[in-house]
Amino acid sequence: MYLTIKNTKIKIKQWFSNIQKRILTYVEYTNMFTTSFLFRLVKTISVAAIGIMAFLVAFGNITDYNTNYRFVEHVLKMDTTFNDADLHYRSINSTFVFNVAYISIIVMEACMAFCCIKGSWHLFKNIKSDAVVFHSEKNWAIAGIIIGILIWFLGFEVIGGEWFSMWQSTTWNGLAAAERVLSFLVLTLILLHMKDE
Repeated sequence: MYLTIKNTKIKIKQWFSNIQKRILTYVEYTNMFTTSFLFRLVKTISVAAIGIMAFLVAFGNITDYNTNYRFVEHVLKMDTTFNDADLHYRSINSTFVFNVAYISIIVMEACMAFCCIKGSWHLFKNIKSDAVVFHSEKNWAIAGIIIGILIWFLGFEVIGGEWFSMWQSTTWNGLAAAERVLSFLVLTLILLHMKDE
């Protein structure tokens, strides 16, 4: 009986010792990355993700020009909005204007991609720098996000959605996608605005 109690005490001590080692290992592992570092990392990754998305959108629009060209054409023509709406005086029916509008969007997407990818690289290079330096390297990223806001808010929500009444169309309506992109852009902009410690 005495041996069983002794063996049980030894097993309990070993069990606690193992738990203590695991806790210390976990604490050492989690202390490897400070909260400040992780916030810097998420800022960098978010900007890089936005840059990659903008690059893929611009690349897709260039390599598959006609698909989204038709989108721009139908939005500007307002041919799928309500027939009895009094807003059809705003419609445009010019191939030249369709191409200029679409190429302008593609150029802005490419600029956004460049700024965000360059911005994420600047953030990554300075991820372990002091707070003042890291904060000062956010300008390219912020410029890219501003371009994105111009595309998806001013371009899609304001001009497309309101002026050309895209919200009335069940076929050529990009408002939901624009809101999804815009939400992430604004959240990342707020995240970037947070001062680093």
